[in-house]
Amino acid sequence: MQIFPAIDLRGGQVVRLYQGDYDKMTVYGQDPCAVARAFIDAGAKYLHVVDLDGAKDGTLANFETIAAIAKQGGLYIEVGGGIRTEDRIKQYLDLGVGRCILGTIAVKDFDFTAHMAASYGDQIAVGVDARDGYVAINGWKELSHERGVDFCRRLHGAGVGTVIYTDISRDGAEQGTNLELYRELANIEGLNVTASGGVSSLEELEELKRIGTHAAILGKALYTGRLDLKTVIQAVQDGK
Repeated sequence: MQIFPAIDLRGGQVVRLYQGDYDKMTVYGQDPCAVARAFIDAGAKYLHVVDLDGAKDGTLANFETIAAIAKQGGLYIEVGGGIRTEDRIKQYLDLGVGRCILGTIAVKDFDFTAHMAASYGDQIAVGVDARDGYVAINGWKELSHERGVDFCRRLHGAGVGTVIYTDISRDGAEQGTNLELYRELANIEGLNVTASGGVSSLEELEELKRIGTHAAILGKALYTGRLDLKTVIQAVQDGK
């Protein structure tokens, strides 16, 4: 299993939101590059970056910060937040980012998403964020009418190879992730599923690995010290 420590950016700062609420934000760092270097020192090979400003309004507010993180090297980086055009995908890939995550646009323009998956292959993932089982869009402010698991099946059928699934109710709460959900997603043969939201114990990570989850994103539990990244990587990351 791959372990992706997370850097969420707002106004160039490293922050965490509680259940996707922009009004419930905690700042954990002023220097995202330093945070990335600390992850590398702990043994990280992968990094999950979200531009929260971009997710909300589609801007490139944190582009220079992401460019600086990528320029440091040493990490396979996936980026999400406001990526809604092929030009934006190209901009990030040109920085050396390994994968772009499509979110809202995947719901609003499914054909575009399928086309990008066909054009860019493993360099495209879809972030499926769900509340009460249904897909949420536009920075988690709106709910669609499709169940998240059904949407994942449809994405896989359209050629998307990687899905990052977040249960919003668990995100930033440190109350455990939705293991039952990931067991259900594991039944979609051939789809690489990344678990995101609420992962807060080594036991959970070991269970996610056992059921075949491809990767896991660690956020708040790292910043509060509840999980130690080096310990996690040594325990569950493939190839260490």
